[in-house]
This record gives sequence, structure tokens and C-alpha cells, in this order.
Amino acid sequence: MISIQNVSKHYGTFQVLTDCSTEVNKGEVIVVCGPSGSGKSTLIKCVNGLEPFQSGTITVDGVSVGDPKTNLSKLRSRVGMVFQHFELFPHMSITDNLTIAQVKVLGRSKDEATDKGLKLLDRVGLKAHAAKFPGQLSGGQQQRVAIARALAMDPICMLFDEPTSALDPEMINEVLDVMVELAQEGMTMMCVTHEMGFARKVANRIVFMDQGQIVEDDAKDAFFGNPRSERARQFLAKILTH
Repeated sequence: MISIQNVSKHYGTFQVLTDCSTEVNKGEVIVVCGPSGSGKSTLIKCVNGLEPFQSGTITVDGVSVGDPKTNLSKLRSRVGMVFQHFELFPHMSITDNLTIAQVKVLGRSKDEATDKGLKLLDRVGLKAHAAKFPGQLSGGQQQRVAIARALAMDPICMLFDEPTSALDPEMINEVLDVMVELAQEGMTMMCVTHEMGFARKVANRIVFMDQGQIVEDDAKDAFFGNPRSERARQFLAKILTH
């Protein structure tokens, strides 16, 4: 579903990604982890063309992201993206947040889009809040709305860029629960996260990055049980001790 081959990216002389390669098969859940500044978020933003890259190839369902002829808007409408900060439109109701892209991008009727949006809102446990505005919801609720909004576009895969890092600790689980459900239903997912409990529960593979490179790309049990690199061992020792 997602193929990343030898991708490198730099800002001027600063190399952000160096020769990164990995693949995500249909129905797989891949967790990308690593220390801050290791290039995780940049890599995931390259997947749907939010960040350009200088060399290598990325294809999503056979479509080349870096090809100048590719219609990135069309591609992005098929690749759900959930950001660290929820990126909801503050001046629109929750329902309108869920329907605007369906109407404008997919050409659905207002009624059809609303029906789809409300079903997904119900699925993330927020149907009662449909008429509210984002500012009236907690961070965890806003992030669940953002997931529902991405799902409303019938995506072929979902990208999550640290979806819980801006949340209060008690709100994290309500977002992770929705993500676990999605994974169990077979959604293809690529998640940048520090939530190792979530990774242990649903990931098929762990991609560990450091200094812009993929240091390890291994099955979940192998990564947690016996990481191959010293850098991954140090990382896990720090985050799994408490």
C-alpha cells in the first residue's frame, strides 16, 4: 500500500532524512518511533506530499507521490492524516468540519455527507456533540473528531503524526482506543507515536529512526524483545523503565 524507497530530504545543508526505505502492506499497522528530531514526522509527511523530498521514491497504492504529474490533492483525499494539533476549523460546527471536504472534494450531497459524518461521529462516541464548535470540546474529543473527519473521506490508509502528544494524559486513551479499533478492523496505518503500549498491542512492525535514518525495521516482538542496535536499546531502556 505504501512503499518508501531510498528517500532523502534536506533543508539547505541540513539533512533531515537519509536513504530511508520501508513498506507498509495492506492491513498492516506500522509504528514509527525514535527520539525527538529523528525525522519521524518529516517521513510521514512525505508520504502524502505535505513535505517534498529530494531523492528516492514513495508510492501510495501505486501512485508516485514525488511525480510532478501526480495530483496530490486527489491523493491526499484518499490518505487520511491526523496531526498532533487537531487542525479542525474553529469557526465551523463539528458537523460542518466533517462534511466540508466530502462535499467539496468528493462531490457528495450535503445530506449524504452529513449522514456519513454523523455515523462516524457516533463511532468515535461523540454524536451528542455534533452541533458544538471545536473550542467547546476537550483535546481528546477534538482529536477523535479529527479521526472521524479523516475516515469520512473513505481513505485507503491512515497516517497519524503523534496524535496524542498534545493531549492531557487522561485523554490519551480515548484517542488510542479509537486507533486500536481501526487497526483491529484492518485499516492500513502508519503511526508516529511514543505510545509503546499501543505499539505493543496493535503494531505489526516497528520502524525505529535516529538522526534521519531508519535504524531498525522489525517485527514488533523482535524489536521489543531483542532490539538489534545499541541506539534502540538505549531508547527502549529510557522509555520503558517507568
